Amino acid sequence: MKEIKSILTPIDFSENAAKIADAAMYIAGKFGASLDYVFVVQDFEDYSGFMAPPVNMLNLKEEIFRSAQLQMNTFLEENEEKFKKLGIPTVQGKVLTGDIAEEIMNYAKSNNSDLIVMGTHGYKGFERIIFGSVADKVVKNACCPVMTINPYQEECEAR
Repeated sequence: MKEIKSILTPIDFSENAAKIADAAMYIAGKFGASLDYVFVVQDFEDYSGFMAPPVNMLNLKEEIFRSAQLQMNTFLEENEEKFKKLGIPTVQGKVLTGDIAEEIMNYAKSNNSDLIVMGTHGYKGFERIIFGSVADKVVKNACCPVMTINPYQEECEAR
């Protein structure tokens, strides 16, 4: 396995995102690796088989994108001291649009990511059956190793 110099972490700003983000920070700090956080705004075209999109769908997509960019900027500012304390050389945040799994994998490939650290949570119920798990797709198809973290699992006690 090659040296880990660049880590990619998809985050969704949910309650559990902090666990995933913190794990990625810790790992990046241990390796002295750069860290890229990405948030992917789901492409509404994926739902075109289920519904006729309203005329204002483009406005909604743009609003979600702007809101996600604001959340990303806030997240990076709030964690700036942690990044410095852990010795992470560079941290970036990017908001993308498209199929979530594909955008994660494309970003990893185009930015030469050495490791993807991501959560196992995602779609539930019917949507998962139709679209599949983002983590499953990324694990099976990414150009680099993928570390998955189950944010719902309790940490093991030291023995």
